[in-house]
Amino acid sequence: MSRMVGTVSRGVRAPIIRNGDDLASIVTSSILEAARDDGFVIRDRDIIAMTEAIVARAQGNYATTDDIAKDIQAKFPDGTVGVIFPILSRNRFAVCLKGIAKGAKKVVLMLSYPSDEVGNHLVSLDALDEKGINPYSDVLTLAKYRELFGYGKHRFTGVDYVEYYENLVRSEGADCEILFANDPRAVLNYTKCVLNCDIHTRARTKRLLKAAGAEIVYGLDEIMNAPIDGSGYNADYGLLGSNKATEDQIKLFPRDCQPLVEDIQARIKEATGKTVEVMVYGDGAFKDPIGKIWELADPVVSPAYTSGLEGTPNELKLKYLADNDFADLSGDALKEAIKSKIQEKDGDLVGNMISEGTTPRRLTDLIGSLCDLTSGSGDKGTPIVFIQGYFDNYTTE
Repeated sequence: MSRMVGTVSRGVRAPIIRNGDDLASIVTSSILEAARDDGFVIRDRDIIAMTEAIVARAQGNYATTDDIAKDIQAKFPDGTVGVIFPILSRNRFAVCLKGIAKGAKKVVLMLSYPSDEVGNHLVSLDALDEKGINPYSDVLTLAKYRELFGYGKHRFTGVDYVEYYENLVRSEGADCEILFANDPRAVLNYTKCVLNCDIHTRARTKRLLKAAGAEIVYGLDEIMNAPIDGSGYNADYGLLGSNKATEDQIKLFPRDCQPLVEDIQARIKEATGKTVEVMVYGDGAFKDPIGKIWELADPVVSPAYTSGLEGTPNELKLKYLADNDFADLSGDALKEAIKSKIQEKDGDLVGNMISEGTTPRRLTDLIGSLCDLTSGSGDKGTPIVFIQGYFDNYTTE
C-alpha cells in the first residue's frame, strides 16, 4: 500500500561552525549521525539543506565597516551619497549603513514608504489615507514626515528606524538628510551620486536613475563585490544578503557554493549508496499576515543546489480530480482512479486545469521556505535540514 507519511522535514543539530571548518565533512557526518540516532533510513531523492550562514562562516566571508568605507570612498569620491530604498533592519542593514556613513561626508537617505521592500512599515496605509498622502507621487522631507506621522515605532522591534538610521549616520561624522519617496529619481534633486539598496527591484532602479541623469550609480550588490585589503566579498551580490556579525563587522552572503553541495552529495552516495539532493538556503519567501513582513531579504533563496532540484513542481490537484473527473466515484475506486491519473500525467502540466491551484514556484524557493521555517533564526541549533518524501505523491509505495 502507499506510504502513510508524506513529506517530513527534520532540523539536524551540528557543531558551531567556525572559519576554516570542513563543512562538507561536518554536514555529512551530522546527517549520518542523525539517521542513526533518530532511526530513519536515507533514501534516494531525500534533500539535505544547510543555511547560508554556516557556509559563509566556514568560508570566513566577513567584512568590516572600515572595508565598506574604503569601497564607498573609491566609488563615491566627492563624498556625498544618496542611499535609497534600504530595508529597515538592525541585522540586515544597520552595520552596512555605518560603513557607508564612515566612507562619506554626507548621506542623503531616501526611504520608501509606507513600508520598505520586505514589508517593514514606517506608517500604515490608513495613516496615509487620513493625511491625504499619495505614496506614488508625494516626496516628503523629514520635517513634513514628522509633522504628519510623528515618531512611530516598528510594531515588533519597537524601533523608530528613521531616528535610528539618522543617529547612526551622524555618529560616524557624516551629515544626514532624510527623504521619503517611492520614485528613485526623486533623490536626483539632492545628489546625482546614488547607491540604491533595494534587493529584488535593483535592476529597474539603476535603469531609471541612469536614464534620468544620475552621474554615479551603484547598487548594494556592487559594494564589497571584490576583496578590500584581504576582506571577504561576494562577486555576485556584494552586500546584499549580509547579516550583522558584530557592531563593526558583517557576514556576507556565501560565494562559490556549488562545489560544496556536489561534494556533500558525493559523500552521502559513498556512505549510503543513495543519491540525495543538496542545497544551500537563505531566507524563504513567505509573508507574515499580521506584521505584513516578507521574509525574503536575501537576493536569492538558494545560491547553490544539485541538479535534481532544478525546475518547478509538476503536480495534479487531487481536490479538482475528486470533484470533477471522478465525482461519481468513492472509496477504493476513487483511490485507484486518482492513482492511475497521476501515473499517466505528462511532463508539463502548465495551463492544464487539473494542475490549477498547485504552487507554480521553483523547487528551490519552495524547499528553501520549508527549510527556513524548520531551522528558524534563533537558538534551535539546527542549521542543517533533512527532508524526506518531498517528491513523493499519492502513488508512492
